Amino acid sequence: MVTEFTIPTATAKTGEITTGPDGALWFTESVSGKIERITTDDKITEFALPNADAQPWGITTGPDGALWFTESSCVRQPGSRCIVGNKIGRITTNGLITEFTVPSDGSGPHSITTGPDGALWFTEYYGSRVGRLVLP
Repeated sequence: MVTEFTIPTATAKTGEITTGPDGALWFTESVSGKIERITTDDKITEFALPNADAQPWGITTGPDGALWFTESSCVRQPGSRCIVGNKIGRITTNGLITEFTVPSDGSGPHSITTGPDGALWFTEYYGSRVGRLVLP
């Protein structure tokens, strides 16, 4: 039997989903720029990113007990590096967000996972690279 749950933002364009360290499920909303938490009894909490245009996509639980996600967009001002997106984000289970800029401008970080070395590994869609972020 399949059950579907309606999320609060109808045009959100959901991305990847993962099990969080708190036993809830966490997923990304690409178009609305949010990270969502849903419990198995259908309680949904939305966490807005610092910029709604960041386009979060991949998400994973990190070895530090936080959720880590990619921000795949690249919003520029003329002649500048990406000023929105092109980052790896970290969100705690109570919603505190920290962002880390990917060195390759406009690389489009996409999927993310925790590696056996305890670092976070991610793919760069436009950069045709694999990145590694060692936890601070």
